[in-house]
Amino acid sequence: PKGGGGGKPGEGFDAKKAGDCRVGLVGFPSVGKSTLMSKLTGTESLAAAYHFTTLTCIPGTFRYKGCKIQLLDLPGIIEGAKDGKGRGRQVIGVARTCNLILIVLDASQPMTHKLLIEKELEGFGMRLNKKKPDIRFTKRNKGGITYSTIGCKLTHLDKKTITAICKEYRCSNAEICFKCDATIDELIDVVEGNRVYVPCIYVLNMIDKITIEELDLLSQVPHYVPVSGGHEWNFDLLREKMWDYLDYIRIYTKPRGQIPDYSAPVVISRKGATVEKFCHRIHKGLLEQFKNALVWGSSAKHNPQRVGKDHKLADEDVVQIIKKIK
Repeated sequence: PKGGGGGKPGEGFDAKKAGDCRVGLVGFPSVGKSTLMSKLTGTESLAAAYHFTTLTCIPGTFRYKGCKIQLLDLPGIIEGAKDGKGRGRQVIGVARTCNLILIVLDASQPMTHKLLIEKELEGFGMRLNKKKPDIRFTKRNKGGITYSTIGCKLTHLDKKTITAICKEYRCSNAEICFKCDATIDELIDVVEGNRVYVPCIYVLNMIDKITIEELDLLSQVPHYVPVSGGHEWNFDLLREKMWDYLDYIRIYTKPRGQIPDYSAPVVISRKGATVEKFCHRIHKGLLEQFKNALVWGSSAKHNPQRVGKDHKLADEDVVQIIKKIK
């Protein structure tokens, strides 16, 4: 999203995408996002002891396990952000483009802040740490609303409710196939079709301000990492958890007759990590010349294994592409 509240004409709010993936720092003002940004990436993001120090999106990058991660320090969210308060729509709009969200919370503040931020992000169509419902929704020109189930029984929905939801969203003809026991909210998300499903880590910052007993109590929060930005406590665990939640794998390239290049892995998402996806990541025109590939590593039955473009790759595999001879 560009422009908006108080910006100069033509001034962009979003940052240019860089690296293999994007991670967004989201939170209320003055929870230490800028300090985390500076310590993790070395990028100076203005930090001060007053609210709303950061007024635009500040990008920085760091490397972890060969993966170049772009970190975005987003301005503080305020209540009502989803309705446009305090450039909130722009902030959440950029957050929607991220592969992972870090919700930064002040450990000394009430945990209701967590619920308020979740409410703002959910209200803008973001679903945190949730799987996309296994529902196939197809609009039709005629025939009314029909539905079927595969391998599940619907306990939250019936024909009347499904039809009412579709009519509410101005859809009179559709075919719906349920492959899970969907709730009303999940069906609405699929019908609306503008939801993004993003992994999220809750970063409890400033743990140096609280007692051990309070920290033990906060450890019951799922998906959380306790850190202290000022003292750089627990940064290794934070980086490790970010890598786990991003769920990426590293593939090394091997030119013919040479040793593999371990210095610059090709980073792709573990989901659907095929040789075809690997080729796309290197160059879109590579598949036109593709004949087959040699793979060394845990996905190969023997080393090397000659495979086609549908072969599923594993972390730290070595791949050599063999091109067609013209």
